[in-house]
Amino acid sequence: MTYSLNITQEAKEKIIQVFLWYEQKREGLGSRFVFEVDAMFNYIKAYPYHFQVKYKNFREAVLKVFPYVIVYGIIQNEVVVYIVFPTKDNPTKKP
Repeated sequence: MTYSLNITQEAKEKIIQVFLWYEQKREGLGSRFVFEVDAMFNYIKAYPYHFQVKYKNFREAVLKVFPYVIVYGIIQNEVVVYIVFPTKDNPTKKP
């Protein structure tokens, strides 16, 4: 089965925000972050059920290098990315 990927506006804005923050720390680091997020998006799209359900119907894919998780859900043939969330933040802030 082929799944489409839908990234919410909130998730897109967070990715841009984190990109800019990492670029301020060191040039090229923001690009590495975006590359890792994009690679995980491709993996999630190909294997949406790989990551376990953490809360209700939300799943979390953990990035390997950066301390972030991608919170997503599966609705029929669509993978919806709700937020890219820093693992160091309070987990009660998640959707």
